[in-house]
Amino acid sequence: MDDKRDTQQFEIPREKRSPRDTLLGVYDAMREKGYDPVNQIVGYLLSGDPTYITSHNNARYLISRIERDELLEELVRAYVERK
Repeated sequence: MDDKRDTQQFEIPREKRSPRDTLLGVYDAMREKGYDPVNQIVGYLLSGDPTYITSHNNARYLISRIERDELLEELVRAYVERK
């Protein structure tokens, strides 16, 4: 029997996209819209201003779900691990 005095918990499932997958998706969305994705993503990472990212394909929402330092970490890791 449920006790009506107990607090119920509700969690909205969070989308589990890796920083890498997010960056690739945002990159593709920027290209589709005719933007230079590298310049736009750098603008976003430096400023934190989401208007550098298009809303096409939900890219702005997706990139805003990940901390900028996590995105930078992913970029540095991918760069230094290239051989």
